[in-house]
Amino acid sequence: MSKSKFIIDKLAKLFEQGLISYNDLSNEILNILKSKRDEIVFRMKLTSKEETDTINKRLELLEKKISKIEKKGVKKTRRVKKL
Repeated sequence: MSKSKFIIDKLAKLFEQGLISYNDLSNEILNILKSKRDEIVFRMKLTSKEETDTINKRLELLEKKISKIEKKGVKKTRRVKKL
């Protein structure tokens, strides 16, 4: 119950501030969820803050590379004719 209350409180604050557009709202929701995820990871003491930051940067770079590759499209391979 407390977790849902936290999210509802955050959303209420967003509406009070006047963030009406969908993009702004979705970005804020993603930022809230990412911060909660990071908070949980830090509580579990899985990694240090520096390690988490470097891993996040590497992950972002890999996601960008994957999106570039997907945009280029997969090259079609030629089929060899059977004799």
